[in-house]
Amino acid sequence: MGIVNVTPDSFSDGGRGAAEALAHAERLLDEGAEILDIGGESSRPGAPAVSLADELARVLPVLRGALTLGVPVSVDTCKPAVMRAALDLGADIVNDIRALQEPGALDLVAAHPRCGVCLMHMQGEPRSMQAAPQYVDVVAEVADFLWARAEACRTAGIAAARITLDPGIGFGKTVEQNFALLPGQRSLLALGYPVLAGWSRKSSVGAVTGRAVGERVHGSVAAALAAVQHGARIIRVHDVAATVDALAVWRAAGLFPTEA
Repeated sequence: MGIVNVTPDSFSDGGRGAAEALAHAERLLDEGAEILDIGGESSRPGAPAVSLADELARVLPVLRGALTLGVPVSVDTCKPAVMRAALDLGADIVNDIRALQEPGALDLVAAHPRCGVCLMHMQGEPRSMQAAPQYVDVVAEVADFLWARAEACRTAGIAAARITLDPGIGFGKTVEQNFALLPGQRSLLALGYPVLAGWSRKSSVGAVTGRAVGERVHGSVAAALAAVQHGARIIRVHDVAATVDALAVWRAAGLFPTEA
């Protein structure tokens, strides 16, 4: 899953307008991306809220173009109105950091006949989530939350085949808690849904490598390989070419998990 940010303030690659974002999406496909994930509101720690009008103005022009490129397109949003507009245009996936908890979001996705949904775990809110994250057992608590949200989806009529789970790396977790969630992905897989992992360029990669955001390609690729080794079926990345190449070599070496 290639990341297409249409924001002025994303932690890694903000500042793109619609034309530049669409050109970037085309580059990601050339590099081997199989899904495009388009977002118009930064969820980095400390990020301010974005108005509905601004988010729609950022996302919809890029989405219209991306939907002509022949791959599944995901909209990264927690606003039901943005979800509705994106689905009306033909978006394939709703990727929601709030796991469809906003009023109306669950019913909206349930009413759609086919779209996929990615449910993510987050402790707290983007502006304050990294202040002091606390868990007794981070793996169990993340699994319990995602199980409850998946059950809510199933009760609302969303088929299991439409649901993917995301442990929410960096969303209200310490470095140690994030890394505990790598082997902890097995607990999520035991719930019966595929797992999406998003480690790309995040602060936990920086914490163990000592690298600034723009220098985290190698660490991010290593994290992606580790996530796949622990069962992730989708990896959300900025650096598509480097990740695709690493996975190709890993597969040729016989190290690719048989279930991935």
